[in-house]
Amino acid sequence: MGNSEEKKHVAVFSFPFGSHPTPLLNLVLKLTNAAPNLQFSFIGTEHSNKSLLISKPHIPDTIKFYSISDGVPEGHVPGGHPVERVNLFLQASPQNLQKGIDMAVAHTKERVTCVISDAFVAPSLTVAQRLNVPWVPVWPPLSCSLSAHFYTELIRQTCNSAAGDTPLDFVPGLSKMRVEDLPEDVIQGAGEEETLFSKTLASLGSVLPQAEAVVVNFFEELDPPLLVNDMKSKFKYYLYVGFLTLSLPLPPLPPSDTDETGCLSWLDKQKGGSVVYVSFGTVVTPPPHEIVAVAEALEASGFPFLWSLKEHLKGVLPNGFLERTSERGKVVGWAPQTQVLGHGSVGVFVTHCGCNSVFESMSNGVPMICRPFFGDHGLTGRMVEDVWEIGVRVEGGVFTKDGLLKSLRLILVEEEGNLMKKNAVKVKKTVLDAAGAQGKAAQDFNTLVELVSRS
Repeated sequence: MGNSEEKKHVAVFSFPFGSHPTPLLNLVLKLTNAAPNLQFSFIGTEHSNKSLLISKPHIPDTIKFYSISDGVPEGHVPGGHPVERVNLFLQASPQNLQKGIDMAVAHTKERVTCVISDAFVAPSLTVAQRLNVPWVPVWPPLSCSLSAHFYTELIRQTCNSAAGDTPLDFVPGLSKMRVEDLPEDVIQGAGEEETLFSKTLASLGSVLPQAEAVVVNFFEELDPPLLVNDMKSKFKYYLYVGFLTLSLPLPPLPPSDTDETGCLSWLDKQKGGSVVYVSFGTVVTPPPHEIVAVAEALEASGFPFLWSLKEHLKGVLPNGFLERTSERGKVVGWAPQTQVLGHGSVGVFVTHCGCNSVFESMSNGVPMICRPFFGDHGLTGRMVEDVWEIGVRVEGGVFTKDGLLKSLRLILVEEEGNLMKKNAVKVKKTVLDAAGAQGKAAQDFNTLVELVSRS
């Protein structure tokens, strides 16, 4: 595409919402280490770039950041629903994305030779086509949800008004999944109410095959072979590059007294495998009645617990809960999650099923109790329960005192829970082997380096 002396300049478009920018930046950092001759222009919004730079202060010179508009018109105050901001951002594309390219080219004096993008920013394909360069989308959630979006049309036709427990056995590799597990965008069907974001996701089946390669934030060894083979047949390259939010093998835990939250010192005092760790990530806020149900179940269970609960939600807890449970419970505004899950005292993780949390739990061999909220959470929860068999989904899909109590006892006391613990240890080993030099992720990553370097 260009002469070999020419500096390779890769434009990277992040999806500036939720936890999406982090895995993409981590991939770029890995590529920088592997191919120091590459120049990266990381394009996001001012807000998302600023957050990234706070969390990663040491960025090499080969990565430059550029901020484009978030698409919110001047004077307009978006409502409470996060999808409105996503729609406004996508609406401003691809012109907005092109502005990022123009800034990067003006600053580096190098033409762009390849476009890497979060797959959710599908309009970046148009930008790559205009520049006549390869387009490499990255899929941060689980690969099973990519398959669901890929087959949106077929699913909508087949499952029109189907019951929630109808299996998706007509989609290769998704036979364990149910209609009720699907992201809202897949099943709501095309209609006047369909949002731009939903239409963008529904278009992935026709858009993604135009990519030079599709990169997945996962390990091939953990996916059902049918799913792997089907997805590989759809694209020029389908590359599994491992968990982009974790460096494996995980480093040893730091000395407990260096953890300012006090979580590790507190865990040191608990029995091995006895603690219930509860966290719903940074984006999800469960409704108040479910927070109350979790508190009541934890209190009634008698198990020691560590709960990472946003400060503004502590007022929702039942009166006297903190005092009554202070002997065996600890509630913090934030916890060093990867380290907490790596502590031998933790026996189960109560989670919203966000993929980063699930990856951390799998890498540490901790069984899960899942309460999916939106997006890919439902499919992820089903993988946890029925494919890897390393946890359960809460009864009825929402937290109730009795339902959570039942799940806690199942995993921490009953025989079935022992089996899940054994499976969780097996999955941890699979992850470690898959992340090693002989794993497929290392080969797929090398392929990606070659593709990006030669473009």
